[in-house]
Amino acid sequence: MSTETVDSLAERLQRIEAALEHLIRQRTVKDWYSTQELSELVGKSEYTCREWCRQGRIRAEKKRSGRGKFFSWVISRDEVARIEREGLLPVARQ
Repeated sequence: MSTETVDSLAERLQRIEAALEHLIRQRTVKDWYSTQELSELVGKSEYTCREWCRQGRIRAEKKRSGRGKFFSWVISRDEVARIEREGLLPVARQ
């Protein structure tokens, strides 16, 4: 085999491994998801997911984040499944 062929195969193998790792992370079932994890699942930015939490477009809770007195949004497994099935909740009127 030539060096080019080996390099090509190594590059392809790396892409396959990265894709598998992404699929495994995506399908790992957790009780609670952070806004970062939700953003990866739905293909939106973390900022957008935090805004959805703040606006009540998804059902989320604030929990201690391990950063002192600061809290972070978390989304339950059931809510993630609901979002995937039904989409966002309507914008709350004030």
